[in-house]
Amino acid sequence: MALHLYDSGTRTRREFIPLVAGQASIYLCGVTVQGPAHIGHARSAIAFDILWRWLEQTGYAVTFVRNVTDIDDKILAKSAEAGQPWWAWAGRYERELASAYDDVGCRAPTYEPRATGHVPEMVRLMHRLISTGHAYPAGGDVYFDVASWPAYGELSGQRADKMQAAADTDTEGHKRDVRDFALWKAAKPGEPSWDTPWGPGRPGWHLECSAMAERYLGPAFDIHGGGLDLMFPHHENERAQSRAVGDGFAAYWLHNGMVNLGGAKMSKSLGNSTLVTDLMTVVRPVELRYYLAAAHYRSTIEYSPESLAEAAVAYRRIEGFVERAAERVGVQGGTPAVCADFAAAMDDDLGVPAALACVQDLIRAGNSALMDGSDKSVAGILGSVRAMLGVLGLDPLSAPWVGASEAGLRSVVDALVRVALEQRAAARKRQDYVAADAIRDQLAAAGVVVEDTSGGPRWTLQ
Repeated sequence: MALHLYDSGTRTRREFIPLVAGQASIYLCGVTVQGPAHIGHARSAIAFDILWRWLEQTGYAVTFVRNVTDIDDKILAKSAEAGQPWWAWAGRYERELASAYDDVGCRAPTYEPRATGHVPEMVRLMHRLISTGHAYPAGGDVYFDVASWPAYGELSGQRADKMQAAADTDTEGHKRDVRDFALWKAAKPGEPSWDTPWGPGRPGWHLECSAMAERYLGPAFDIHGGGLDLMFPHHENERAQSRAVGDGFAAYWLHNGMVNLGGAKMSKSLGNSTLVTDLMTVVRPVELRYYLAAAHYRSTIEYSPESLAEAAVAYRRIEGFVERAAERVGVQGGTPAVCADFAAAMDDDLGVPAALACVQDLIRAGNSALMDGSDKSVAGILGSVRAMLGVLGLDPLSAPWVGASEAGLRSVVDALVRVALEQRAAARKRQDYVAADAIRDQLAAAGVVVEDTSGGPRWTLQ
């Protein structure tokens, strides 16, 4: 069976036939770096990380691009409120988001362009749109003329005559039609700006992705991905402005489902986001990845602490078999081949739930083999289980999870030492130096060396 993917553009499952044989090109809409990563961000990153891994597993050379939107109304508003330069605010959260993706085991993209680094490409695209009659300058802004593109609305299935105003600028009066969307926004006092033939300003949200996708993947590429909430207006607008100038743009559109909290989409703007960093104090990063990967990528996840805890237990069962089998026959096991049923599930629009069922079935057979004493069977099963978990980014014996148990032990030790140091600090504050020295001596006897510094006590293992 060949890989079939659900294409949002045609609303059908389509066989994946790349533009270039043996190669696959993917553009994933990244995050507007206005704040820390919540699990909705992590879910999208994990879903397309699995797509990348499966394409590689089946023989494709993959080019994976994920952009960073580092200039935006929300970034400007939040940085101003915090009294920080916009670029410092964006840089901070770009690093935090990258760290969160690393924490949940997502590989770094082939290219990760920033919007602010691609203004020349955006200017060229605006020139092309204006010269072909699909865009117009007005008052220092530049707008896409929705009425000039009859196919507008086809991706999201909306009728242009039923659409509301774009409402993406505070200069709506400059527009010919309220549905027209901003490609470029004229500079305002105190805001960052770049010079263009139409005056200084900054990019509109939609323009940047079309420009960056073409820069790194060419005028036509295989797959464009992102969250379902981006289909309209963002992806609709990208598609319109790119195809209006004659670019083929994306051949397939893939959209992952949302993570809901209390029945509402999780987002920073709604104030109901659950941060990746917070959840990693409850479960290990690999367990969080399992939770977000186990559901089909197009389904909605209704987050609850109980469902997260259940997923963590389920992953520990998988991990337990892998570790016991590796102790018995070595970490390499047998031939690292995926099962036919697993491959069929993945080829059916990345059917991870069915693929995980195959893993679970094989682990049950592996546990029986461990009890029966058949090392050859254990080795063969371990090789297959690790291969399939590797496709999902969940192999406990591969990076970044190998050694995770040691890291977890270190965090436990750190927490216990900090309790002792707090007790020591309290003793010193009440001038009970005998008790303070006793705590230090007890830590030293356990191999923990405490050093008092100007920034507070630091500890190392002897």
